[in-house]
Amino acid sequence: MSGERILAIDTATEGCSAALLIGEEIVEQFEVTPRGHTQRILPMVDQLLAEAECTLQQLDAIAFDRGPGSFTGLRITAGVVQGLAYGAERPVIPVSSLAALASAHFQQHGVANILSGIDARMGELSWGAFCIDEQGIPQLQGAECVAAVDSLPLPPSVAGTWNGVGSGWGSDGEALQTRFGASVRQTDADALPHAREVARLAVHDLLQGKVLAAEEAQPIYLRNNVVHQKR
Repeated sequence: MSGERILAIDTATEGCSAALLIGEEIVEQFEVTPRGHTQRILPMVDQLLAEAECTLQQLDAIAFDRGPGSFTGLRITAGVVQGLAYGAERPVIPVSSLAALASAHFQQHGVANILSGIDARMGELSWGAFCIDEQGIPQLQGAECVAAVDSLPLPPSVAGTWNGVGSGWGSDGEALQTRFGASVRQTDADALPHAREVARLAVHDLLQGKVLAAEEAQPIYLRNNVVHQKR
């Protein structure tokens, strides 16, 4: 990283966070507030920008957690990001919540094979298998999906075991351990997506020119996608 400036926003789960990345420094504000996202996210953004003496117009991009996650949380994120980016004429960068979980787990534990699972209610999980590449970027193996535990794809055959991360390993941890057995070594069911990881992953996309216009800041609902495909 050189002097990139990225504001990141995440309200995809019960966690609410904003982060400001300037060069190699990241400052984040994070709270667990299941019903307070609307009231908290803009004050977080304002405080981060004020403390850094940075304006929206000075940003290279605004990154956001595009999901999967809660329907309401993702709509809040998309609405806030569209408003900020459109007014400041800044591009946006969508980042997967499952990839953000995998990135944070790698940063903390150095584990390269990660199964990210978020409780999607209705007896299903939002799911993605990631392998960390040489640049420290989670690379999705296969596709993200939403499914019941007994329908989740088995981890791809790669060297080493896997770690599990995300709320799905709490809501359905016993069933997941039964399905994947010895291929999973450790789990962290308390982990939530954070804006700081959204910012870190967004830098990689920014340097590759993978940015979108403000009006293209749209959430991803895996369950809706699956229903559409079946129809």
